[in-house]
Amino acid sequence: MTEVLRYAAFVDPRVPGGGNPAGVVPDASSLSDADMQAIAADVGYSETAFLTGRRGDARSIRYFSPIAEVPFCGHATIATAVVLAEREGTGRLRFATPVGEVVIDTSEDDDEFPGDAGGIRASFTSVEPDVSELDPAVLAELLRVLGLTDADLAPEHPPRLSFAGNRHPVLVLSDQETFDGFTFDPDDARELMDREGWAGTITVAHRLGPVEWEARNPFPVGEITEDPATGSAAAAFGAYLRSLGAAGDGSVVTIRQGRHVGRPSLLRVGIPAAGGITVSGTASPIDSIR
Repeated sequence: MTEVLRYAAFVDPRVPGGGNPAGVVPDASSLSDADMQAIAADVGYSETAFLTGRRGDARSIRYFSPIAEVPFCGHATIATAVVLAEREGTGRLRFATPVGEVVIDTSEDDDEFPGDAGGIRASFTSVEPDVSELDPAVLAELLRVLGLTDADLAPEHPPRLSFAGNRHPVLVLSDQETFDGFTFDPDDARELMDREGWAGTITVAHRLGPVEWEARNPFPVGEITEDPATGSAAAAFGAYLRSLGAAGDGSVVTIRQGRHVGRPSLLRVGIPAAGGITVSGTASPIDSIR
């Protein structure tokens, strides 16, 4: 019988009931694509991660949403790394993902963020990011889908399309009330995302402080409409900030997410001067399937 674990990733240890649920299959070496898709659909979370074997010193990993395979999933990567650290001890892991090799460091100590201490922390470094301008027609359609206008956008943070494993359109809103209040039709959003090939989420952010942000990530898939914590989007957002010169070299920013769907989450994003973006968080087991 295939072992299927359920973990919440990017939990905030100070707030119960948060984090983004992910399925983790520690040994999927004998499973077919159809088997993995069926398990992901049965688990029902936004993504389930499957360890399918080894490629040199890296562990091969694949990610499935309830409806399709996705190239990369940050929160399922964090959850899987924590599972392996609990079973094998902390240290460095290498995952061979469909978008390239991703390095993950796990540790029991949290000297950098002592207030977050809550078990094993995992940090992954994304593949090389890429940030480009959004096509004006696509931006107009995206704003329409979200019920927003150009006037809602923060002028100092222009819209972009950012890649750090998945492609995420990034919008930054000036007004807190607009950020909290925007709504969207899931089918309309899914149609646009599929047409543009956005396998990840739409990222809508609002600045809370010099190095603190809140994000909402529409992700209509199955029963899910908005993702409570998105590691790949956090990496893409870190790349976005770097491309604008809005984050100092080597800085760490905090992203809060999930408040709007009742699962408050906490992500830390390290932004070096060049190369991949580092995203870290904790994960803990959950008992129920939903």
